Amino acid sequence: MTGKLADLKIRNAKPAEKPYKLSGGHGFCVVVNPDGAKYFRLRYHFGGKEKMLSLGVYPEVSLKEAEASAVQARSLLRQGVNPSEERRARKLALRHVEAHTFGYAAAQWVDHNTPRWKPATLEKVQQYLDKDLLPPLAKRPLANITPLELGVVLERIESRKALNVAKKSRQWLSAIYAYAIAKGLTANNPAIHLGSIALYQPEPQNHAHITIEELPRFLRALESYEGSLLVKTCTWLGLWSANRPGITRTLKWSELDLDAGVWSIPKGREGMKRGYEHVTPLPIQAVAALKRLVPITGNYEYVFVGRNDWRKPLSDGAVTGLLKAIGYGGKQTAHGFRHLVSTALNDRGYEADWVERQLAHGDPDEIRGTYNKAVYLDQRRKMMQEWADYLDEALRGKAPQAVHKRAGASR
Repeated sequence: MTGKLADLKIRNAKPAEKPYKLSGGHGFCVVVNPDGAKYFRLRYHFGGKEKMLSLGVYPEVSLKEAEASAVQARSLLRQGVNPSEERRARKLALRHVEAHTFGYAAAQWVDHNTPRWKPATLEKVQQYLDKDLLPPLAKRPLANITPLELGVVLERIESRKALNVAKKSRQWLSAIYAYAIAKGLTANNPAIHLGSIALYQPEPQNHAHITIEELPRFLRALESYEGSLLVKTCTWLGLWSANRPGITRTLKWSELDLDAGVWSIPKGREGMKRGYEHVTPLPIQAVAALKRLVPITGNYEYVFVGRNDWRKPLSDGAVTGLLKAIGYGGKQTAHGFRHLVSTALNDRGYEADWVERQLAHGDPDEIRGTYNKAVYLDQRRKMMQEWADYLDEALRGKAPQAVHKRAGASR
């Protein structure tokens, strides 16, 4: 066959007024069109009818490749298979595979589970999908995704120390593939063994914190601190608001309405554990302290700016350094303020829902009542003002050593 049809002969073939063929034998040929295009073809008979199979365009497809395709087609004919139909079936199968992408399966899985999920669960799932799983995987055919590829996606999540997110992502990847298999979208589950490469996640430990009885002495030590006013105010704000230390040290002026005494953390804010919106009422002590910083950092993005670069927020070790400087290194942490405030407020008999919402614990839709940006805001404003007043009394040595339960606080 190659003796009759050589590459040089095809290359030198000139177009004519009408299409003509260069024969390679046994039905194999090159059709030369008037526009100069050259097409490999195979003429064959199937079911008593003459058929023509396209084998590619020269020179994108070489003579050697086209001849190999012709040999394969003849092999199918000997088995009683029409090569044109076999090719059509392969194209349909490929189209089927490519249509069933991870993004398609994930959307179908979410729709299937939405009626049984709580709104908070749905929001959490969609948030994790949108942030970590869909960007690298959405357009990938399910059948083409390998365990190694999924492992790389999870390693990126683990690299930012989001081990719980990685754990949830492994569970959801496996669930999406299980759903896809049951629906006939794919045959294998590459996520099934991902747990074997998961990073070790240590048991959570409580952050160091003092007791209520130790609070007056601690507050006097804090108040006597003569270092950075920014670090000192940031430390106080942790006590006044009970917000997470990462959120507190990266507070932006744009999040504050000091006239209304409100700190609004927008949805998706970095540092918020689940990324939802959170509104914090500010006691008058916090408002006054923040107003004192306006002449210092009011022209910058962050309230508590970095020591070496005012375009950046305070470092995550600044408050730790202050606590060590006043003699509470290892005894009290910035995160430990949240535990201290939570214990004190619960001991005083405030509604548990108010306290949980103040600490931005859990998901908003899992808290009783309909969630909106002002959920329990009036109640929490009164609660946190009373807490700030108690801190003033403790600082002056006029507060009881133990925080006694408020009469009627739970009503």
